[in-house]
Amino acid sequence: MTLILDSKTPITLVGGGPVDERLLALAVAHGTTVIAADGGVHRAQNLGVTVDHVIGDMDSVDLSKVDGPQMHPIAEQMSTDLDKCLRSCDAPYFIGVGFLGGRLDHQMAACHSLVEASDRQVVLIGEEDLCFLAPFSLSLILPVGTRVSLFPMGEVEGNSVGLKWPIHAYRFSPALMIGTSNETDSERLELKFDRRRMLVILPVEFIDDVISQVFVS
Repeated sequence: MTLILDSKTPITLVGGGPVDERLLALAVAHGTTVIAADGGVHRAQNLGVTVDHVIGDMDSVDLSKVDGPQMHPIAEQMSTDLDKCLRSCDAPYFIGVGFLGGRLDHQMAACHSLVEASDRQVVLIGEEDLCFLAPFSLSLILPVGTRVSLFPMGEVEGNSVGLKWPIHAYRFSPALMIGTSNETDSERLELKFDRRRMLVILPVEFIDDVISQVFVS
């Protein structure tokens, strides 16, 4: 598929879910190119942020209220608008807002998109949490006692250093074993996984740490 945008700098993706000024500013501080997934264009523009491109099936866009961004309609209904954005664009990494919170089915679909687009580095941020697909290995410096949740999107095994409850004895899967509400017991957290199927969920205040230590380390 021909890329709509091949960016040398990070991209902010704006979805149609809940977005406030604080979250959008947090994203745009890293990704100054702003792409709206369908109706996310209205969320961004209502908060005074200039949108460069709109990608999606356009079923949630009021064209009479959109002026400025390049429009890229993709009519097929077999993928979400976030899927469409991620397969149509490339960048060092993406920060997504408006995908966590609001409708539960939309949040679950966004988590699926992280696995579907495992060749992209994507972090989704919401009011309380951030979420990203773990690479095969990662190392993070975080305060002791930081909440760390691990949610498998398929069968996956791993090892950990720095978690209060180590994960090496378990085979994770969505139906059988998940890793909600673990926490760090040392400043260095190290995780290794046998496949790209584990979501890492952290408090949103650690967005800068994830970007600097996982995405651009």
